[in-house]
Amino acid sequence: MALAKVRSVALVGVDGFVVDVEAAITNGVPGVHLVGLPDAALNEARDRVRAAIFNSGEPWPGRHTTISLFPASLPKRGSGFDLPICVALLAAAEAVDPRSCADMVMVGELGLDGRIRSVPGVLPAVLAAANAGYRTVVVPRANAAEAGLVPDVRVIAPASLRGLLCRLRDQPPPPEEDEPDSAPLATGPERDSARDRGPLGGPDLADVRGQPEGRRALEISAAGGHHVFFHGPPGCGKTMLAERLPTLLPPLEREAALEVTAIHSVAGTLPPGRPLISRPPFCAPHHTATRAAMIGGGRGRLLQPGAVSLAHQGVLFLDEAPEYQAGVLDALRQPLEEGEVTIARAGISTRFPARFTLVLAANPCPCAAAKAVDCTCTPAVRTRYLARISGPLLDRIDVKLRLHPATRAELRYDLELAERSEVVAERVLAARERAAKRLAGTPWRTNAEIPGPQLRRLFPPPPEALASLDRPLRTGELSARGLDRVLRTAWTCADLAGRDVPSADDVHGAFALWAGRRS
Repeated sequence: MALAKVRSVALVGVDGFVVDVEAAITNGVPGVHLVGLPDAALNEARDRVRAAIFNSGEPWPGRHTTISLFPASLPKRGSGFDLPICVALLAAAEAVDPRSCADMVMVGELGLDGRIRSVPGVLPAVLAAANAGYRTVVVPRANAAEAGLVPDVRVIAPASLRGLLCRLRDQPPPPEEDEPDSAPLATGPERDSARDRGPLGGPDLADVRGQPEGRRALEISAAGGHHVFFHGPPGCGKTMLAERLPTLLPPLEREAALEVTAIHSVAGTLPPGRPLISRPPFCAPHHTATRAAMIGGGRGRLLQPGAVSLAHQGVLFLDEAPEYQAGVLDALRQPLEEGEVTIARAGISTRFPARFTLVLAANPCPCAAAKAVDCTCTPAVRTRYLARISGPLLDRIDVKLRLHPATRAELRYDLELAERSEVVAERVLAARERAAKRLAGTPWRTNAEIPGPQLRRLFPPPPEALASLDRPLRTGELSARGLDRVLRTAWTCADLAGRDVPSADDVHGAFALWAGRRS
């Protein structure tokens, strides 16, 4: 019996697990038997591997072959196992030395002509391999830059099966290995999309006419990571403001950038040629999105990140929020509190990071009339429409603001006076640095992340600053959760103003924003 083993990685959510791919060639009826809980795409690997081996000029073993994926109880899916199955099979047939590939981790899909094609999830797969102690990985050439983000790992990125076999045999590479990559690497800063670009290449806060209170709300949100709810008539600037929030946020730190990139790698949404997402992402799902599309999941064991995870460390914008299904909106409550979602299916569960800044936008009524005099909705209809956003969800929103259409003077002259995103971003960065200095030695980086008990115990404002909250607390207008939200926002206002502790004005202004009283 001939036996060989290489290693690959199985992904469950964004977590990777190293898998032993063993091939044994024995006497018996010729054929390939695949065991180890494969899915449908993985079961089809036998036909792809057979064609790739023939078209690479290698002999096919005409005996009974068993391919085992260990641990057998771990679900395995996708076409990324094509390459390790093929190499293990050839090593068992002694077409290559089994020792040359014993300590390698391989991921890649095989084309029928033997080319190695890209697969999603390469970054978390390489991270899992590195954490398990493996220092050599084989990935498709198109995923080489993504795999190279992991330090202290040697990346081998052949273009074809023939090229990999030549490397394992210490032979000169075939001609196709010298062909240029189909997607050259980006040399400048990486961006997700036009909405993620800074003021030099995309949306700018100066584009918004008027709305000084909306600009201030965005600045507070960016400085402290606070959630925002804008409501007002169509055309007043709700969407424009929301799309410019990412331009106020500082670039992602290295660890956060790798985490965000891993999520988008699993989802298959990485922009070509730009392996690292260095700017906070912006995700704006349509109001017809299902709960699985928003939170994540899928059928059976196929678990995919949802919009809340694709917006991790960035902005999740829900335009026309009352049009979303009630269950979809209420499902946001857990990730808003915990910063992650846990999806459970029969026999499997996984965790997706989901720490984002939520921005909701809504019209005042279903008819969405641009002018109040043109609205035909009754007060009861208006109340029912906005009531589609539940009270518990609104209770978790720190900043609520009603926007009014810009005046004629603002439309004409405000463009000359409005601050650019880069100017506001400098103040946001300074406020975040003040908060980071205050939170040094804790697991939190922004004011919005501090749990309520620690907020009241470690960072209590002066008693005289809280006097304006006595009446709302006594009448029940302000809940215990709402009090925590107000205190977090008050600390952010103090950070923006350069104060060491919140003042009475900071607390009063934070409560007005939480209650939605500012007009």
